[in-house]
Amino acid sequence: MKDERPSRRARGLRIALIGLLLPSTLPTTAQTPTLAQHDFDSVTAVSAAQPRLYQAALSKTATTPLPAGFDVRMFETMAQELTYGQRVPGLAMAIVHEGRVLSARGYGVTDVAAPQQIDERTVFRLASLSKAFAGTMTGLLVNDGTLRWDSKVSDYVPDFQLNDAHSTGRVTVADLLSHRAGLKAHNAYDRDIEANAEYRQVARKLADAPLTCLPGQCYAYQNVAFSLIGDVVHAASGDAYEQEVERRLFKPLGMADASLGLDGIHASARWARPHVRSRNGWVSVSPKPTYYRLPPAAGVNASASDMAQWLLAQTGHRPDVLPAPLLATLHAPLIFTPGEMRSGWRRERLQAASYALGWRVFDYAGQKVVFHAGAVQGYRGLVALLPERDFGVAILWNSDSSLPSGLLPTMLDRALGLPPQPWLDTPAMDDLLLAESSRQAPAENAGHRDNSGSSSSRSTASPH
Repeated sequence: MKDERPSRRARGLRIALIGLLLPSTLPTTAQTPTLAQHDFDSVTAVSAAQPRLYQAALSKTATTPLPAGFDVRMFETMAQELTYGQRVPGLAMAIVHEGRVLSARGYGVTDVAAPQQIDERTVFRLASLSKAFAGTMTGLLVNDGTLRWDSKVSDYVPDFQLNDAHSTGRVTVADLLSHRAGLKAHNAYDRDIEANAEYRQVARKLADAPLTCLPGQCYAYQNVAFSLIGDVVHAASGDAYEQEVERRLFKPLGMADASLGLDGIHASARWARPHVRSRNGWVSVSPKPTYYRLPPAAGVNASASDMAQWLLAQTGHRPDVLPAPLLATLHAPLIFTPGEMRSGWRRERLQAASYALGWRVFDYAGQKVVFHAGAVQGYRGLVALLPERDFGVAILWNSDSSLPSGLLPTMLDRALGLPPQPWLDTPAMDDLLLAESSRQAPAENAGHRDNSGSSSSRSTASPH
């Protein structure tokens, strides 16, 4: 029989990848959840009162500046061009760097049937971008001492059950937030949610779901199980999850347009309607209430202005709300997710992928990227942070199109000084590629042109 244990070389590679993705030191706000069996409890904490960039505070080195050729106006032009001819109905984008908002704007229209211009205050549904809010909200309770990352879910949600008692008693707060409950199926019981079932009714079905490992030992992306964290927050704080997020995150961060739930988006002064394709082009529809029933997994609504403030906080510039050690914990990878490396720009750029606490963590051409994507009917969104560049971007759009996804790797490549790739189909992208080609032409061998960088691959939106 062939030995199924990993080779010494494979184990060495795994450890090397962990070292690349993890910060150089990891402060703890309580008992930090860990990747594999590594223990970070003994490292020195950074004072939350120090108004320093969290990554710089951890590494004790300055962040790397953006390349001189990074031009925000170029990306704003690309975003605008994506709406020409209703390629997508509308889009909003926020870009931050070194504690400053470089751009927070809207493009296109809220509704093709009754068009109004999207601006920085227009609200979009965030879908799974909401998971980072859930992780951060939980982290605040850990920071308070109200919860621990290793608190058992069953201690706070007495009716929580998996299909064996041992596993039920092992699931921790960190397991929920990193999709390590042990469930075999990805997105378990999402079809019930999509069929308009109530959350509590579906959550009880977890008792019948097959398990593939002990909690904490394997990854399977979830919405229903993840949303149990809302019940934990309620039990630990005494207030509803929605009220705590509003009080502890939206208000102190100045996210004036942000809300939770279907009622929240309907109450917004201006919001972008979701759009689906028809034979005659884009058609606006009513937002589905289904995934709004899972507020931690998919309940947040926000504008570009809100997302700019969220990015500033997540890049360490609001230590009064989100202290540095907490951010380091939230952004530390816990479980490998190699399936995230298989398509589009991820296949070409990612060297490793993991899940943290409501965030994904990528090795993007050798650089750490903290990331998440979101998708529900008629809405898509992407958020990415480059800790070593003190840079963040959020892109939201109100259609099922995957086209705007290419804007993110285009921006990351530019921020990291990588050669541009044709991730996006816009005139501004063509101009960028042409300018780069012209700039490099003198260094190329006469009579020979290397077209290996002219990949035609396009990025695709992830439902996660």
